[in-house]
Amino acid sequence: MSAEDAELVARVQRGESQAYAELVRRYQDRVFNACWRICGHLEDARDLTQEAFLKAFEGLGNFRGESGFFTWIFRVAVNLSLTHRRNTHRRRVLSLDQATNPDGTQADELARRMRHAENDGPADGPTQGELHAAVVRAMHDLDDDQRAVLVLRDIEGFDYEQIGSILRIPPGTVKSRLFRARSAIQRAIDPQMLSHRRKANSDD
Repeated sequence: MSAEDAELVARVQRGESQAYAELVRRYQDRVFNACWRICGHLEDARDLTQEAFLKAFEGLGNFRGESGFFTWIFRVAVNLSLTHRRNTHRRRVLSLDQATNPDGTQADELARRMRHAENDGPADGPTQGELHAAVVRAMHDLDDDQRAVLVLRDIEGFDYEQIGSILRIPPGTVKSRLFRARSAIQRAIDPQMLSHRRKANSDD
């Protein structure tokens, strides 16, 4: 845990509840983003973010610093989001728009990474809109465990050890789930790539 976070946590534990507002300010945007990507619904993500910080505040008296506050609040938020998703009977369409990535949406970024892995140049692939739609559909169909790992790794940028700590699973399990999730995204992109190549060949 960073020295700044440790000091803020200690102040909250001493009864200075206003110090918690700084912890919320530091991490609320990223926690909200993860909740949104996992649960797939904007308003629910706002509620889950508030619930996560409230639950963390209520449990802070028992927090012993065995992990960083950052890891701990993400663990709370991810667990709440996964439980919410599992308890939601109707399927909702996930939107990956309005991303923090300045070069495009997060679906676009995932698609770019997958396309780059095959060494395809921009002229060799489908449009970003086509890739975006394919990635959104694939993200929507991932199971909860794969979805959580993909969000934490490829969108939030946590390393394997951090993800393992958040989800309470070994790093090897993180890697296997991430591999399966990325494979599902790749399978969603492949038909778009094949269709584009066939069209390009027919135009020659």
